[in-house]
Amino acid sequence: MYRAAAVAALACVAALSTAPASGATAEAAGNWPQWRGPAADGVAPGATPPVEWAEDRNIRWKVTTPGMGHASPIVWGDRVYLLSAAESPTDSSKVQYLVLALSRENGETVWKRVAREASPHEGVHGTSTRASGSAITDGTRVYASFGSQGVFCYDMDGAPQWETDLGDMQTRNQFGEGASPALHGDRLVVPWDHEGESSIVALDAATGDEVWRQGRDERTSWNTPLIVEHDGRVQVIVNATNLIRSYDLADGSPLWQSSGMTANAIPSPVYADGMVYVMSGFRGSALLAIDLDSAQGDITDGDAVVWSKSRDTPYVPSPLLYGGTLYYVKGNSGILSAVDSATGDALYPAQRLEGVREVYSSPVAADGRVYLAGRDGGTVVLEDGRAFTVLATNVLEDGFSATPALVDGEIYLRGHEYLYCIAEE
Repeated sequence: MYRAAAVAALACVAALSTAPASGATAEAAGNWPQWRGPAADGVAPGATPPVEWAEDRNIRWKVTTPGMGHASPIVWGDRVYLLSAAESPTDSSKVQYLVLALSRENGETVWKRVAREASPHEGVHGTSTRASGSAITDGTRVYASFGSQGVFCYDMDGAPQWETDLGDMQTRNQFGEGASPALHGDRLVVPWDHEGESSIVALDAATGDEVWRQGRDERTSWNTPLIVEHDGRVQVIVNATNLIRSYDLADGSPLWQSSGMTANAIPSPVYADGMVYVMSGFRGSALLAIDLDSAQGDITDGDAVVWSKSRDTPYVPSPLLYGGTLYYVKGNSGILSAVDSATGDALYPAQRLEGVREVYSSPVAADGRVYLAGRDGGTVVLEDGRAFTVLATNVLEDGFSATPALVDGEIYLRGHEYLYCIAEE
C-alpha cells in the first residue's frame, strides 16, 4: 500500500529539460522526502489525495503531537517523520528537541529520539516555534536541523549516525529559526543567515563532516536553499534580503547573484524548465523569473531576469509551481495569484480564498488540484487551470502553519496540536 509509486509519478518530473530539483529520484517521487515534495516545488506526482474532509469524514487517524512545531511532515515508505520541541519533563527551563517516526497505518509512534535537551539561548516569535525547520530524508537516513541546537542524522530506524554543532544564531528581533536543510546526493546544505556571521555550509551526508563553507553578507533569513541540476552543473540557489545567490554544490564557489528582494526573505525558490522563481513580500513585494541559461555573474537588471513583479507576493508561504502555473499568496493572507510561469501573465485576477485568512503553510498540488491550508483550520481545494474554481473548503478543529504532505491517496496535515492522516474512507 505504501510502496513508492514510481514511474508514472516520475513522469511529471522527468519531463523537465534538466534533472529535477533536489536530486529527486523515481523512488523519491513516490514519497514526500522534504517539506516541498520530491522536486521541491510543492507537487506530488502520481498522488491522488481527497478533495473533501471534516472531523467526521475521511480522517483515517488523528494523533496528538508532543510539544510544538511548524515543521512539516515528511513521508518515506510506511512512516511519517516529524520534528517537534517540547518542554523538558524534568526542567521547565529546558526544551527537548524531538525527532519522531510515526506509522502511516495508524499514527502510532514507531520511535522517538531526543536530539538535544537544552535551555534556548534566545527567544522566539509568538507565532513561531523552536521546531519550524523540517526534516529531510534520502530513504537511507533522516536529517534534522534544529539550527543553534545542532544538525542530527539518524538511520531510518532511529539509530544515531552523527551530529554537528554549527554554533548559535542571533536572529532578527529574536524571531526564531526556521530554515530547513537541502539534500542532494552526498551533500547536506545548511543555511546560516542571522545577525552574526552568516554563511552557508555543505556537510558530508554520511559523516556530518564539513565539506565547504561560504561566508554571506546577509541578515536573518528563513528560507530553504533550492538545489537544481542545470546544464551539467548542480547549483545551490538561496533567497535573501541583500542578494539572491547561486553556488556550485561541488565546492561552494559563487555562480551568479541578483538584487531585488525585500527584507525578511522567507519564501524558498522553485524551479522548472531552466527557470527559477524567487520572491519575497515583507514591506514590499518582489518576484523575479530567472533564466539559468543566461545567469552568470551579477544578473541584476540583466537579460537573465525574464520577467518580474512588484505586487501581491508572499511573506511566509513559498510559491507552488504546478505545470506551467505559478501560484502564490499575498503577504500571509488568503489572496491568491496564479500566473503563467513563462510570461508572468495573470491567468485570472487575484482571488480571495473564502475560509482561509492567515496563511503560513505553502500551497501544494496533486492530481489536477491545489491545496492551501490556513492557520484558522480551513483548507481550500482548487482546480488547477486557467479559471478560478473552488472544489471544496474543508474545516478542522486545529489550525495549520505547516505545509501538508501528499502521498498516494493521503494528506498528512500537521496542526498546532494534532497530526492528521486524511484519506478516502
